[in-house]
Amino acid sequence: MMEENSREHLDTDNEAGGEDALVGNVNKLMISPPGYTGPPKKGHIIFDACFESGNLGRVDYISEFEFDLFIRPDTCNPRFRVWFNFTVENVRETQRVIFNIVNFSKTKSLYRDGMSPVVKSTSRPKWQRLPAKNVYYYRCPDHRRNYVMSLAFCFDREDDVYQFAYCYPYTYSRLQHYLASLERRNLDYLQREQLGLSVQQRRLDLLTITNPGLES
Repeated sequence: MMEENSREHLDTDNEAGGEDALVGNVNKLMISPPGYTGPPKKGHIIFDACFESGNLGRVDYISEFEFDLFIRPDTCNPRFRVWFNFTVENVRETQRVIFNIVNFSKTKSLYRDGMSPVVKSTSRPKWQRLPAKNVYYYRCPDHRRNYVMSLAFCFDREDDVYQFAYCYPYTYSRLQHYLASLERRNLDYLQREQLGLSVQQRRLDLLTITNPGLES
């Protein structure tokens, strides 16, 4: 890794005040070399996390090949930072990059024992794990001694949008579709009830699974 005093810093709307000031997910954020003012070029990566289950709050340009990524904390728990899920596009064929997730809150991770993030792309929509040899999890002195996960990746198709995630995402929408499909089957042993709505007006379900022959 490069020394802290050689790292170039890219200002974004999300970063004022340091990593604790991450407010929202990046939205089609193009990362170009500092001082570059021309039209976007292939290889000036565009990051996005404004979608369900997305999480990426800030991106710092380190070099043409390296980027520091900051994840947003869990809602109502600013000290817990683990999940990430984001897309990249406008890549160049054969472009090699290192993504450093630099503000993990956990001291231990399965990444240290062989687990690796997952990736998919437009032309390959099935999630695949990255090779464990391309993933490194370590305590980094350049980032307040936070734990950092670095992954090395080579893009092979310029027109694809690539998506990276901590592990296989399971969204609220996917859960609701699954519960609705079960409800349509009218199973005797399953009862679904709506308890109420969340602050964001999302349905809160109570599932009761039991033997229909048992008396209450």
